[in-house]
Amino acid sequence: MTRVLLVDDQALMRAGIRIILNSEPGIEVVGEAGNGEDGVRLALELTPDVICMDVQMPVMDGLEATRQLAGDSSVASRILMLTTFDSDEYLFEALDAGASGFLLKTASPEKLVEAVQIVAAGEALLSPAVTRRVIERFSSVGRAGRDAGAVVGAGALPELTEREIEVLGLLARGHSNSEIATALFVGESTVKTHVSNILAKLGVRDRIRAVVWAYENGFTVPGQAPG
Repeated sequence: MTRVLLVDDQALMRAGIRIILNSEPGIEVVGEAGNGEDGVRLALELTPDVICMDVQMPVMDGLEATRQLAGDSSVASRILMLTTFDSDEYLFEALDAGASGFLLKTASPEKLVEAVQIVAAGEALLSPAVTRRVIERFSSVGRAGRDAGAVVGAGALPELTEREIEVLGLLARGHSNSEIATALFVGESTVKTHVSNILAKLGVRDRIRAVVWAYENGFTVPGQAPG
């Protein structure tokens, strides 16, 4: 059972999300909070698998709440940011804060359920739209002004195998595990193993940071083959 905590200042929004998620077998909403401060407290008490976190809230916003939770090594919960604001500012702040996914509240109920399942499975929600935004940001500004501590150090080149290079190139273009498996004619479990090895070698915690690494370090650029 995937246990979910809802953190949103709109009671009606929480009610709608709760109905959608509780109607899905294998998902249970175990708590709700109306601001980030209460969200952090409940997250520590309830230890949910996934936290659906709003961005703009009173007392403490979702970005600060995410920073606190992601920065606490004792917290295993993964955070899915939900917002009505389709803004690069919120997107990159959420990713930098430690969120594992970013979903607009205008998404369909099916997309919401899928997002929770993806994040609960330990993957990052990296839709093609989000991937494009990451590519545009990092291909335009390069490494200047970015915190190199979020990726591998300057000059460090991981020992990726030829197949891992292929997988990373497809990850950088926003492909899911199933799409990568189809493209490379391998099983999805094999792709998951490759992705885990890539994350370990790059020293990053999820797929989003792997994509950032690929573009920020010039490993691959838009329109060219990886490596």
